Amino acid sequence: MNKAIETLKERGFFNQCTDLDALSAKMDKGPVAFYVGCDPTGQSLHIGHMVPFFALKWLRSFGHIGVALIGGGTGRIGDPSGKTEMRKMLDYDQIDANVENIRKQLDKFIGFDGKTAFAVNNKDWLENLNYIDFLRDIGSCFSVNKMLTFEEYRLRLERGLSFLEFNYQLLQAYDFFMLHQKYGICLQIGGADQWGNITAGVDLIRRKLGGTTELNEEHQSFGLTFPLIMRADGKKMGKSEKGAIFLDPSLTSVYDFFQYWRNVPDADVRKFFLLFTFLPVAEIDQILAGDINEAKARLAFEVTKEIHGEEEAVRAREGAKAAFSGQGDKSSMPTVELSKADVEKGMGILNLFSAAKLCSSNGEARRLVEQGGATVNGNKITDVKAVITLADCDADGELTLKAGKKKFCRIVLK
Repeated sequence: MNKAIETLKERGFFNQCTDLDALSAKMDKGPVAFYVGCDPTGQSLHIGHMVPFFALKWLRSFGHIGVALIGGGTGRIGDPSGKTEMRKMLDYDQIDANVENIRKQLDKFIGFDGKTAFAVNNKDWLENLNYIDFLRDIGSCFSVNKMLTFEEYRLRLERGLSFLEFNYQLLQAYDFFMLHQKYGICLQIGGADQWGNITAGVDLIRRKLGGTTELNEEHQSFGLTFPLIMRADGKKMGKSEKGAIFLDPSLTSVYDFFQYWRNVPDADVRKFFLLFTFLPVAEIDQILAGDINEAKARLAFEVTKEIHGEEEAVRAREGAKAAFSGQGDKSSMPTVELSKADVEKGMGILNLFSAAKLCSSNGEARRLVEQGGATVNGNKITDVKAVITLADCDADGELTLKAGKKKFCRIVLK
């Protein structure tokens, strides 16, 4: 088996392949060009989107050429895969802005050099398609009966599937066909929920360029998918109590990003080391042979470093140390500024936790205090009528609030 494919399998990036032996043989002969697609349905990717892009970096490390396709065209429709209802339609200006944001995020992670890795936008060939010509040339290659056998369509039929969404598979297959012709791309990789869309592209290339005879090697094409990643506790990968774990620090702070990984279930630590870091397997197993909490802290640092850079990862780690052990750098903790005058005259504990955004309302803050989960500078507060003043501040004139075991905040008075 080809070494790059062996690595994908070893690290958990393999679910199924259209023709594994043929793909392995092709990769043994030299570099292959492949692509990963994502649609700009939001201003930022979340960590769940990143699994194929970690695989991209692994394949690139073996000399293969990786292309990130950002769907400025397909994003105008929205992929029905994995969705129980139709996606919210975005205006075209918003989609274009999302494309640019995501391109920058991927460039930071992948490092596009224009040769071994680069980004493309399918808006370039989808925006001005002639619908009649597209139906004659591409639509005629698809069987509706076969499309309805794919799970993403079968499940949606029970709840309602628009004709707009029904076209999505044709467009994604056309992307593969266009990329094959423009850049010689012969492999598409993605999550297991993309199997139907990926194999549709493989079939389209065969029909358009191979006819009914066996494909020549020049037009071989393949699809490879990864398992959908779920947490051991049953939660969807990349989801927290606050929602999705985004790459954009304005949506998910670097500290919260770090803490997400620091608090994953024990059973997921090795799997996430394999998927979301580039540490050798032997080193991962050595880390896991020690204390599990130290292993989680290392996982959090490594993933944060990959996404946000080493400097931000160090800051997040120091903030976590300050919050949990009193060591580290307090300035790296999530920080909220409050009026010194308000605290000087006395601020109710419920208002304080609400103002710090550790509780969404005074009612939630009341429950937190009553259940013994609220602390101020290490002192547990159990009286819902407690008033915090300057006398409660530490030597730096600040407050460190803790809500439960995992949520912290530093209060700076101005």
